[in-house]
Amino acid sequence: MKSRIELRDMEFFAHHGCFEQERIIGNRFVVNLSVVADSGKAAESDNIADAVNYQILYDIVASEMEIPSHLLEHVANRILKSVRKVFPIVVSAEVSIDKLNPPLGGKVGSSRVVMSF
Repeated sequence: MKSRIELRDMEFFAHHGCFEQERIIGNRFVVNLSVVADSGKAAESDNIADAVNYQILYDIVASEMEIPSHLLEHVANRILKSVRKVFPIVVSAEVSIDKLNPPLGGKVGSSRVVMSF
C-alpha cells in the first residue's frame, strides 16, 4: 500500500543565488515537497515510527534551506538525498523551490526548480 504525503507552500527566507548580492541580502522562497511511501505497516500499526513523520520532513527542508547555495538545483538535490536517507520507505519524491521576485531585470513572480527521484 502506498500513500502520497505533501507539504505545500512552506515559506523561507534564505540566501541562495548566483549573484553575491543575493547571498548577502537574501530572498523569499516557497518550497513544496511530495513523497510517495510504502505506508502499509503504518496503516496497520497506527504508529508514527512506521510512517513518514511530517515534522521530520519539514525539518529536513528547513535545515537545507538554511545552507546558502548558488543553485536551487543544489538545494533541491540535498533535500531529496536527505529524505531518501532518513526515510527508506519513501519510493519517490518531488521537490519544487520557487524564488520569489528573482532579480532578472523585469517583473517575474518567481523562478522555479523541480527535481524528483
